[in-house]
Amino acid sequence: MRKFRNICIVVLFACATSLSAQEMINPVIKSFGGIMDAPHATVKPDPSLEYKVIIDIATGDNNPSEPMYSLVNVARLLNLHAMGGVPKENMHVVIAIHASAVWSVLDNETYKAKYDVDNPHIPLFKELKEAGVKIVACSQSLMGRSIDHEKLAPGVEVATSMLTTLTMYQLKGYAALKF
Repeated sequence: MRKFRNICIVVLFACATSLSAQEMINPVIKSFGGIMDAPHATVKPDPSLEYKVIIDIATGDNNPSEPMYSLVNVARLLNLHAMGGVPKENMHVVIAIHASAVWSVLDNETYKAKYDVDNPHIPLFKELKEAGVKIVACSQSLMGRSIDHEKLAPGVEVATSMLTTLTMYQLKGYAALKF
């Protein structure tokens, strides 16, 4: 019986140690995009590089009361690079939001009128902006959905289009990602 108890203690200790190793951290975007520390990673971001990234976000989620996964993934991108040692000033991120994802950029009043819930993206946009992320909505997507450009969340800018934004930033040396 004592041997069984000792085995159980060892198993419980191993499980507790394993769980504590999986604790989420948020080095830059504190409320979104939690990541797990990766102390054993051998392939890491180079902190001496300047990271210029343009992200194409086109698809919205089905649950209007939760932030879209693709936008939370931008928070993860920032948190992962920070965990890898990349300083904030070396991160240059632009989000080009269009198509059905454009509903996420509505101000709270307009979003609430459409979905009957507060816009869960606004706190995320605030933290992304504070981290230096440029958030751009496609005017073509806005006009195609009859969204008034004056009814956007704070900090969201309007671009001629997602297509011109992506090509412009790619020609400026930005890596293009699609979330």
